[in-house]
Amino acid sequence: MTQSSHDHGSGEDDVPEWADQVMSTVAGEVRRRRKELQWSAQDLADKCAEIGYPIPRNVIANMESGRRSNLPLVEVMVLAAALRTYPICLLYPVGYVGTAQRLPLQESEPTWDAMRWFTGEARDFDVTEDDMLRSFRAHAEHQRTALAALKGEKRERWRAETASSPAEQEDALRAKADYAERVTLAKYRLRSARAFIREDGGTPPDLPTN
Repeated sequence: MTQSSHDHGSGEDDVPEWADQVMSTVAGEVRRRRKELQWSAQDLADKCAEIGYPIPRNVIANMESGRRSNLPLVEVMVLAAALRTYPICLLYPVGYVGTAQRLPLQESEPTWDAMRWFTGEARDFDVTEDDMLRSFRAHAEHQRTALAALKGEKRERWRAETASSPAEQEDALRAKADYAERVTLAKYRLRSARAFIREDGGTPPDLPTN
């Protein structure tokens, strides 16, 4: 299937449709990754079966050769797990495919930028960011900060206890107090993020137990 260059905006007379391009990219990366692992199509089919979602060898072969007309999302997920990679790496093979087209009527862009749009990492002015996603991002950041500060506080406590001089002990105690303040602030922000998640009807992620 094809669409005209007027619709696509690429300047070419005849180009594959966007859906075909996406499937071709996934198929190419499945094939590349499979060969990198030195597996046959049957090996990959066996791995999919082990996961619990069989994808027959002939289906994989037809996909890689372009004879298959569709590729369900669930199969992308299973194939990625079988190939020991992430689904996003099959859709946007950064480093192996230079450009990608987000949507049918858009120009191609660097694959890295397209991937960041898909994962929500990019700040796109045309996208209204989901409040829940923003709260979960903040939660993850505050949790990382709190854990890092706790680790630093523990380290400086040990340094103060094993100091070989009063000056070294004083320096360690100051650093310990600084880390303690960071812990307090990060925990406060973490509680706020969890409260926002609950207010929006969501469930905050579990916190570490130790």
